[in-house]
Amino acid sequence: MRIGIVGATGYGGAELLRLLKNHPKVKDIHLYTSSKDGVHISDSYPHLTDVYNLTLKAFDADVVSQETDLVFMATPPGVSAESTDQVAKNGTKVIDLSGDLRLEDPAIYERWYKRKAADQKTIDLAIYGLNEWAKEEVQSAAIIANPGCYPTAALLGLAPLVQKDLVVHNSIIIDAKTGTSGAGRSTSSATHFSEMSENFKIYQVNSHKHTPEIEQQLKRWNEGIGAITFQTHLVPMVRGIMTTMYVQLNESFSQEQLHQLYNNVYKDSPFVRIRKENHYPATREVYGSNYCDIGLSYDERTGRATIVSVIDNMVKGAAGQAIQNMNVMNGWDETTGLDVVPVYP
Repeated sequence: MRIGIVGATGYGGAELLRLLKNHPKVKDIHLYTSSKDGVHISDSYPHLTDVYNLTLKAFDADVVSQETDLVFMATPPGVSAESTDQVAKNGTKVIDLSGDLRLEDPAIYERWYKRKAADQKTIDLAIYGLNEWAKEEVQSAAIIANPGCYPTAALLGLAPLVQKDLVVHNSIIIDAKTGTSGAGRSTSSATHFSEMSENFKIYQVNSHKHTPEIEQQLKRWNEGIGAITFQTHLVPMVRGIMTTMYVQLNESFSQEQLHQLYNNVYKDSPFVRIRKENHYPATREVYGSNYCDIGLSYDERTGRATIVSVIDNMVKGAAGQAIQNMNVMNGWDETTGLDVVPVYP
């Protein structure tokens, strides 16, 4: 296939290149940029020296549409909203890694993202690609809205209980922590080494833009789910997300029943690993991989379940999930090119 990556100099673009290198169905890759036309990719990322002999090209939606069969939009918010319909006009498939096409209601997007939304027609064409729960839709999709990193970890953890209507509707609390790569490659005081080293801080209190994305999908599964409490924190590491979720259950459960439910639900999902009873995952254990590891606990004293879900935000939370969606869109095994053992330690 002829693959395009728009925004190839960002972390998401670099991670796509790392994973696509060993993908057996990908031989021809085009890199597009808005700021580094003519620059060799190894000048931007020296770790790709002698791995790829690729030069960045200026982004032109018409050219991209003619040169590629499938395009990854690894761009900041706003780019996909303006150009996806043009890129896709000649039958080129689009997988958008930004948040531009995830929210069904343009008014909600504009309220949370503080920018103009994509055309409603383009939004309606986009399939929300949480692959474990949308395989049939992804198979026939022309445009995929790749889920955000936090929503991926949270939704995979909550789905079995929410879909079975086992959760008290307004009881969901998501406590989420991420490494600094989630903020992108651009420098900022928030992720500066001197600010983050030996530090741990909360950010975007009750205002993170992934909140409506999580709520939207939960309500698709269960109309009774109301507003959630979702809070994010920055920790002094590069990669990884841990979401610890607390939910009140509406019926009594045993620890064994909880594990049985999750094991049954995800038994055919190669990238979701359920830890055995009284074992809980750490971010290092999925580092560099497309796995989502989930640990579970039921507190009989309070009637609450605690779900711990970890992913690598750059892989399962971005590039890896995008390639998983590409595989399913094209009828390939979803693990193609993604059978990577986590890096440890």
